[in-house]
Amino acid sequence: METVTYWTSVGSPVGPLLLTAAPTGELTSLSVTGQKGGRAVLDDWRRDPGPFREAERQLAAYFAGELKEFRLAMSAVGTPFREKVWAALDDVPYGATASYGEIAARIGASRPAVRAVGGAIGANPLLVVRPCHRVIGSDGSLTGYAGGLERKVRLLTHEGALRP
Repeated sequence: METVTYWTSVGSPVGPLLLTAAPTGELTSLSVTGQKGGRAVLDDWRRDPGPFREAERQLAAYFAGELKEFRLAMSAVGTPFREKVWAALDDVPYGATASYGEIAARIGASRPAVRAVGGAIGANPLLVVRPCHRVIGSDGSLTGYAGGLERKVRLLTHEGALRP
């Protein structure tokens, strides 16, 4: 049986967002233009805004400063290690940041595994809604972001974790 991927594009203050969903309606990815490892629309995908109405509503509320925590059905497929790291991202609250080392500690990973944690964070397919932008270097530096450092700065400033 062939699996259909639904998609839509949503405007935002950080540029157009490409959303994909499974036939079950779960959000499977949220990408931005020029994203490292981001998705691009394929010929056999089906454009349909229907499965994304709740995601669009929550994203609009988030960018309007009215929503601090997304409550969406999401399904991101990765290795068990990556899925563990992605789940830990959901625990970093709005307006706060965590270091890669802190994320590693939260999942019980050893100190040498911090690089692997960084790789898993960089491979997060659900930008914005799974807040990988809240992860910074242990010295407070704004290290890489698959969506681009400028977007990371905008998101953290929007959330109040950075001063403009």
